[in-house]
Amino acid sequence: MTPARAGLLALLLTLVLDQASKIGLYLGTDLVLTQPWRLGPFADFVVVWNRGVSYGLFQQESGLGRWLLVILSLAAALGLGLWMLRATSRLLGVALGLIVGGALGNAIDRAAYGAVFDFVHLHAGGWSWYVFNVADAAIVAGVIGLILDSLRPSGRSAQTDPAPRP
Repeated sequence: MTPARAGLLALLLTLVLDQASKIGLYLGTDLVLTQPWRLGPFADFVVVWNRGVSYGLFQQESGLGRWLLVILSLAAALGLGLWMLRATSRLLGVALGLIVGGALGNAIDRAAYGAVFDFVHLHAGGWSWYVFNVADAAIVAGVIGLILDSLRPSGRSAQTDPAPRP
């Protein structure tokens, strides 16, 4: 499988899993009325509408802010998608596909509902992680993939390697 095809597959799987989980939990259950749902000692399902970006930064209450975030997400997805289509390794293609799929999933939420539906809450003792969704997890996994790809020796071009000595 080519890097571009692997990336497109990751993008589509991320987008479908993200939207299916959000629609299934929000419209197909009574989570909104009966939250939190305890999944285990360290995890709950809850309903949080994030009007900002990662970690709830840059909260946007206005319609203009909402649509600016949608446009920013789509522009980032377009740029990263073009990079994905030119990826030279499967790891890079998949990493970019995860990020693009996550960005599109959250952009769909923001356009449709005015905010991103987050629902997974991880916690332990007094420690609490932010509430996230499948798209957010895919974006984080994609960034980790980008870092790993950048550390691989095979990912370096011949032009950056020093010229062999005679």
